[in-house]
Amino acid sequence: MPQPDEGAAGATRLTGYAHGGGCACKIPPGELEDVVRSLIGQPGADVLVGLDSGDDAAAVLVHEDLAVLSTADFFTPVVDDAFDWGRIAAANALSDIYAMGGRPIMAVNLVGWPRGVLPPELMAEVLRGGLSVAAEAGCPVIGGHSIDDPEPKYGMAVTGVAPPDRLLRNDAAEPGLPITLTKPIGVGLLNNRHKQTGEVFAEAVATMAALNRDAAQAAVAAGVQAATDVTGFGLLGHLYKMCRASTVGAVIDLTAVPLIDGARQALRDGFVSGGTRRNLDWVRPHLRPASGVSEDDLLLLADAQTSGGLLVVGEVPGYPVIGHTTAGGGIEVR
Repeated sequence: MPQPDEGAAGATRLTGYAHGGGCACKIPPGELEDVVRSLIGQPGADVLVGLDSGDDAAAVLVHEDLAVLSTADFFTPVVDDAFDWGRIAAANALSDIYAMGGRPIMAVNLVGWPRGVLPPELMAEVLRGGLSVAAEAGCPVIGGHSIDDPEPKYGMAVTGVAPPDRLLRNDAAEPGLPITLTKPIGVGLLNNRHKQTGEVFAEAVATMAALNRDAAQAAVAAGVQAATDVTGFGLLGHLYKMCRASTVGAVIDLTAVPLIDGARQALRDGFVSGGTRRNLDWVRPHLRPASGVSEDDLLLLADAQTSGGLLVVGEVPGYPVIGHTTAGGGIEVR
């Protein structure tokens, strides 16, 4: 078992206990799709959203005016501060419900903890962080499940509700509409820098811990039909999944994509995760970059996000438009 990794001030560095951090530790998208391919198309008359399009949460009709949403998300430490890791993991899990236009009504904790290596008091701080964000969302956390695990892991299984006729889906995009992004990208680069150097990026933590609730409510109010959230597969990966599910294409205006401070510097300094490179490899066959778009630009767009924003087909007041959908296939970056 690894010995505790102490920072300069003697505090335990949680990221030192994980092979990857946050959503960057997800199984690569192409590999995951190969695994679940035979599971797609599970029957059920009341299943509104299943595995077929790889959407953010499952949706089942329980009444003519009520759909129940279900999702689960957990990951290894993305930051060293236990309370902040809990906040970020909870916001990330809740995001799947918001990405479907729903309201979370209940959550349960999912915990893996290396007993005898990390103290239980630290696990309590993680849980306290998750509880604080769930409370902000008005979502009670009622129990959960824990196991003894060589790597620390934390997240939540979340249940939500939504009107069935107002669901946001990743297979409902239409051509000729603006594309909106509700959080800046680049946190994956800063998280990787944090893991390797111990530098703390307060803006990145605040962004990841922020709920997507207000953006989701604004999207539903604007009459949007198609959305997803941007997490471990990066902006390009999640956009490609939505375009493929909806049989549309997209154009991305590189200069319009909001970046978190320090992301480009972290990219120049080489803090690119393996997950980001795998994201780009997966989506590259479907990209048409303009002549002025560099490999670094594409890596930034493929950066593996943790608790990123909503990617919405439609204009959402107060958030930047980063491109538009098209009738053709593929993604043009210019």
